[in-house]
Amino acid sequence: MIPDRRGFFLESYNQREMADIGITERFVQDNHSRSRRGVLRGLHYQVTRQQSKLVRATRGAIFDVAVDVRRGSPTFGRWTGAGLSAESHTMMYIPQGFAHGFLVLSDVADVQYKCSDYYAPEDERGVAWNDPELGIEWPLGDLEPVLSDRDLGWCPLSQTDGVDLPVFTR
Repeated sequence: MIPDRRGFFLESYNQREMADIGITERFVQDNHSRSRRGVLRGLHYQVTRQQSKLVRATRGAIFDVAVDVRRGSPTFGRWTGAGLSAESHTMMYIPQGFAHGFLVLSDVADVQYKCSDYYAPEDERGVAWNDPELGIEWPLGDLEPVLSDRDLGWCPLSQTDGVDLPVFTR
């Protein structure tokens, strides 16, 4: 980032630099969502048309989460999370075969992310955001999460039919 008295200039994506750190996907779709404080989106993934994602908050702040849902993976069921904000300009990479979700921590947040494959609604699945076996430490504080009806309907990972999970490949 190059700040000056006018504001700043930021190169938000550079394919060569991503390849240098091991992110080699060809991204084919950009998504943008706007949500208010307490909105929790996810945890979503696609079974056969798996998507890697490169996520950033371009307004406000979120807590971003990835969960390994690949059958046979040595890290199956493990999660990682990171705070992303427009101020920090940080990004999070979500590999194929991982469920993704985020919680909005600021009054409003714009989240933009690149996807390595196109959205296929018939292929979309999800995992319950509050699955006790996953134990995701959402920084809710006094927030009451606001979820879509669809996201309220996902079951825990242990109750997900194996055919509805991507397969781990080396």
